[in-house]
Amino acid sequence: MLSLNLPSYEAKIVQRNGKNVIFDTLRKRYVALTPEEWVRQHFVHFLTDYKGYPKGLLANEIQLNLNRTKKRCDTVLYDKNLSAKLIVEYKAPHVEITQAVFDQITRYNMVLKVKYLIVSNGLSHYCCQIDYNTQSYVFLPEIPSYSQL
Repeated sequence: MLSLNLPSYEAKIVQRNGKNVIFDTLRKRYVALTPEEWVRQHFVHFLTDYKGYPKGLLANEIQLNLNRTKKRCDTVLYDKNLSAKLIVEYKAPHVEITQAVFDQITRYNMVLKVKYLIVSNGLSHYCCQIDYNTQSYVFLPEIPSYSQL
């Protein structure tokens, strides 16, 4: 698979029914190895092993209802009270991070109302912090560690 702008790790990849699958440590099962999944698994590894995010508070493919339709957030970080704190949206490395990607994660945030939004295609990563009191946001220079949230 493609080299990313994220630390490498020992991904568990096997073949099932002639297709590659990768082990998702959060869902604790093998999932189809798509380019977006490659990014997700590397980014989750980055968050847990390099930024100190607890695996027990992260979840992949979280379903939510938005305008009577079911949507899925790629990764959600919860706090110890199980309130959503951060959403991550992944794209495949060949997908450019555009305003449409930010619009997508912002729609998810209409439901979850988190403080941090992250978008990554594995090559470029963007994180913004939302201030609901001033109804503003600021892009952060790097992905914050768990202790900085």
